[in-house]
Amino acid sequence: MGMGGWIFLGIIVALAIWATSIFNGLVALRNRFKNSFAQIDVQLKRRYDLIPNLVETAKAYIKHERETLEAVIKARNQAVAAAAVAGANPGHPAAMQQLGQAEGALSGVLGRMFALAESYPELKANQNMLALQEELTSTENKVAFARQAFNDSVMEYNTKRESFPEGFFASAFGFGPAELLAATEAPEERKVPKVSF
Repeated sequence: MGMGGWIFLGIIVALAIWATSIFNGLVALRNRFKNSFAQIDVQLKRRYDLIPNLVETAKAYIKHERETLEAVIKARNQAVAAAAVAGANPGHPAAMQQLGQAEGALSGVLGRMFALAESYPELKANQNMLALQEELTSTENKVAFARQAFNDSVMEYNTKRESFPEGFFASAFGFGPAELLAATEAPEERKVPKVSF
């Protein structure tokens, strides 16, 4: 092989190493935001597990408010389904939007349930209810923290895949854009449900 052949081979090897480096960098960033979503998923499952216990405790005191309690369980089940879809494909735009909407609806009905519970003094004093509300508040804070970490990871990934030269390779390698997990509820509903009884 002549000198020109070695130079050509050297250029091909350098391009292959460069493309591999870009590919590996995008894989690392994608795995980082998927791991961040797994942290959200852990906290959401914890939240979903607390809600039926909360409803059962409240049911004994607010028997005449069955519609509200059923709405909480329905919203919880929809959020569980949305979280399963999002967990299967973190960052997918439709899945993230569906999860954000389901979580917003769940927070809204939980807020209504807590507001309703304010008019039942015995429920407000129930130790089991107090403990569940404390756990739920703690979990809500962890979800918010995990959501921020996920959104930071998605932003870093999206910035990298849209930058030069990675942007040229991203779509060829199958690296599509990832969606942030944004809160979809109205600003007044974005607060953690008030649970002090």
